[in-house]
Amino acid sequence: MRQTLTRLLLVTAILLLRVSTPATAQAPPDSPPVAAPGRLIDLGGWRVHLNRTGQVSGSQPTVILIAGAGGFSVDWSLVQPQVARFACVCSYDPAGLGWSDLGPRPRTLRQRAWELHALLERAGVRPPYVLVGHSYGGILARLYAFTYPSEVGGMVLVDSGHERGVAVSRNGQMVRLVETATDRPVPAVKTSNPLRESDLTGDIRSQIEAAARQMAPHANDPPHDKLPADARRMRAWSFAQLKHWASNDNPFEGEELAALLAQQGKKEHPLGDLPLVVLSRGVPENQGREGKAVEDEHNKNQEALVALSSVGRQVIARHSGHEIMISEPDLVVTAIHEIVTATRK
Repeated sequence: MRQTLTRLLLVTAILLLRVSTPATAQAPPDSPPVAAPGRLIDLGGWRVHLNRTGQVSGSQPTVILIAGAGGFSVDWSLVQPQVARFACVCSYDPAGLGWSDLGPRPRTLRQRAWELHALLERAGVRPPYVLVGHSYGGILARLYAFTYPSEVGGMVLVDSGHERGVAVSRNGQMVRLVETATDRPVPAVKTSNPLRESDLTGDIRSQIEAAARQMAPHANDPPHDKLPADARRMRAWSFAQLKHWASNDNPFEGEELAALLAQQGKKEHPLGDLPLVVLSRGVPENQGREGKAVEDEHNKNQEALVALSSVGRQVIARHSGHEIMISEPDLVVTAIHEIVTATRK
């Protein structure tokens, strides 16, 4: 997937970032070019941006939009306003992205799931939730559903990542992260001591700054050029920030993906009868013989996601590549409406 390329560009910086650094005062960052549309919620020394729109109505489900790796709230700019017409809907910026501060490291999936849970709780956003996860956000949505099952009423997976599909470069070869898993215990969730930009010095800072310079010009490459002007301005700004590229450190990712895959393999339908729609791309992202093999595996993984629920169904976005919520936002809105309706019932 496209976001794998971003991982390859950052691998040196991430390895360097794993070196322990002391906590010091945070230097004031450059101001965002656009005012935050939502609220900044303190989670214990770092603030996370939550954009909540639509009407709050008693025990009705709230839609939670979870962007993919490197994405944040503005990626849902074509979807959220439409969903707000029929439901309360929240998008957010993971720690370090968009308007949010850097959070504690390492950035494990467990940490990210807890931060989303704490964010919703402290902002007064009550369950049940309909989780909508794009790409890597789909993996996080599934972990959240297994961690806090009583809070999740339904799910929409938007060309979601799969545990077997996450790969990195090791010694010049692409390796599935689940195959690198060992018996290392994943660190407990951290509720304090966030990373500060001023902690990043020397070679660490130079490597991350180099990644920012290389990736920032591509923040609004197609199809992101279809986003509203303010969304594009925020993406260009965020991609140029040190914090954006210092927020992906997870040396335990292989272990977490393997554990999640094992948990899902315990039952035929590990999500039971949870209302589920799997939206999958219809336009291949990879070409050639090797590209066809990648696409075939992706399609197989998408079918496996449908089987997570006994009532899961798949919809193919015929005119979209990976970013379905940008290329065909109406299709995503329709799927969300279907799951919100099923959750209400």
